[in-house]
Amino acid sequence: MKIIFSGGGTLGPVTPLLAMREMIMESDPNAEFLWVGTNRGPEKTLVEEAGVRFTALSSGKFRRYLSIWNIVDVVRIGIGFFQSIKLVWKEKPDVCISAGGFISVPLHWAAWLLGVPTWIHQQDLHIGLANKLMQPVATKITTATKDQVRLFPKKKSQWLGNPIRKELFEGSKKEAKKLFHLEDEIPTVFATGGGTGSLRVNQLIIESIAHLEDVCQVIHLSGKERPQELVEKTEKTFPDRYQVHQFFTHEMKHAYAAADIVISRGGFGTLTEIAALGKIAIIIPKPGHQVENVRYLEKKGAAIYVNERTDDGNYIAKTVKLLLQDKTHQNQLREGLQKTLPPASAEDVKKILQTIIS
Repeated sequence: MKIIFSGGGTLGPVTPLLAMREMIMESDPNAEFLWVGTNRGPEKTLVEEAGVRFTALSSGKFRRYLSIWNIVDVVRIGIGFFQSIKLVWKEKPDVCISAGGFISVPLHWAAWLLGVPTWIHQQDLHIGLANKLMQPVATKITTATKDQVRLFPKKKSQWLGNPIRKELFEGSKKEAKKLFHLEDEIPTVFATGGGTGSLRVNQLIIESIAHLEDVCQVIHLSGKERPQELVEKTEKTFPDRYQVHQFFTHEMKHAYAAADIVISRGGFGTLTEIAALGKIAIIIPKPGHQVENVRYLEKKGAAIYVNERTDDGNYIAKTVKLLLQDKTHQNQLREGLQKTLPPASAEDVKKILQTIIS
């Protein structure tokens, strides 16, 4: 069996598919995989470290507003479509699977044209334009939450949950202590702005550090694509309780294991990981569809919402302090998130794949 996964630009469409690959290999160790990603995204490092063959195709972004770049990107998408036809013809996959991302659209169109079945997985509550464009040609559509199923054609849609990488459950507080030089008996906050990093999240975390120095230690994943001057300056100013890193691969599982509280963006890939690991989430969603994700969780008592436009670092610090003092609230948030975002089961993934291929 050969599978082509696709997605990139950010790690949002990537981590669930890597987890899906692990589940598939449990029943078929000889399965072959190819990953189609972008030239500039962070996915190449993570995918190749997982031992998956990687290739990049030309891609463009579908904008819903007037821009000169729309003309350029139409050409790129056209090139990507013909590259995709050549790739699918050459590789002869049994199925193409995507969790979103513009790089996937021409590939899935090409797969449909050549008679190869396709599977798209919808994570966020709001259906992204890429998945909307792939939906008509998709053989199967799965969703991260029950509520999303009604947004797609009933005959080919199913609630699955989000797949979670097994590696994340292998994190160790003991290893984290060595790796990050953490202090005993001091709460740990893990802050991340996503695979590419977020300038605004970085700013808010930096603002909060002066107010958090006496109550917790902070591991900050700043992102390779963001300016590092401010975070590095802050690290020098507060060397005992604050540390910054640009990118994690295997270190991620240990950062999660050490964390009492996770501060992150609002993509469902990350949120499902936080839920599966039983962590407490303070979420700073990117304006747009991520706000819808976090409002949904907030209403269910599953996460704390921080508005990047109106809140500041002092508010984040105050929220962290109050949470660390309130065990009852911690348990409510933890249980609410686990109940709202249960992970996908390996058995369901295998059954869906068998149905598609047969």
